[in-house]
Amino acid sequence: MSTAILIEQRGAVDIVTLNRPDKLNSMNADMVFALQDYFRAAQDRHDVRVIILRANGPTFCAGLDLNGWVQDQSETGPVHKAWKTQRAIATVMQLMRSCPQPIISLAQGAACGGGFSLLLASDVRYGAPSLKMNAAYIKIGLGGCDMGSSYFLPRLVGASLASELILTGRFIDAERAKATGLISDIAEEKELLSMGLSLAEEMLDTAPMGLRLTKDALNRNIDAPSFDAAMALEDRQQVMLAQTEDSREAAKAFFAKRKPDYKDI
Repeated sequence: MSTAILIEQRGAVDIVTLNRPDKLNSMNADMVFALQDYFRAAQDRHDVRVIILRANGPTFCAGLDLNGWVQDQSETGPVHKAWKTQRAIATVMQLMRSCPQPIISLAQGAACGGGFSLLLASDVRYGAPSLKMNAAYIKIGLGGCDMGSSYFLPRLVGASLASELILTGRFIDAERAKATGLISDIAEEKELLSMGLSLAEEMLDTAPMGLRLTKDALNRNIDAPSFDAAMALEDRQQVMLAQTEDSREAAKAFFAKRKPDYKDI
């Protein structure tokens, strides 16, 4: 079993921890495929309702570990080899977006390149005062648009700031990130997990299917072709969710002034 990530389940919350602190939690093949396996399996795990993503050590993730990939000698040509690595990492971001659980990321220190993209692919981001993030790709002779940066950043902070960061690879610190909405809040490193768990508990107070479909609608409506299309999706979700037992339980609990006892049915 891989030790590149650690997984701790606390009730309906999974805490996934990047665990290569001696390598600044840089992404080697072991870590990338472990993350793939975890987020792929999360698709069918209704016992896990919220995921918290964090990292051991002073650095969240320094990006790609250039020495952490054993090249497959059966592959011919540098393009084929690079494509295999590229797609392996990009798949992690895609799986994070498609998994039904909201992902709360907690970050400290540097989050560079692929580490930055792990944060961008999350649903909520909290940072320590030490957090600094950059789209580092352009700093190593590549394009600045990589691992979802050109998709996520303009939607999160607008085109101007996204262009500033992507076209230069410059860092954005925690204070500016909070001011521009890139992260939701700042807490000291020792308080980050408590902050993440507190938000997770609020999410757990919702109906399980309602929470899953809310993440789904948010992601889909970011790309909605029109306001009417977004409303159509919301209408269908609400009508469907209104027919669940949990919806009826929520109404009973409301009038009885008690907490709902959701069964995910």
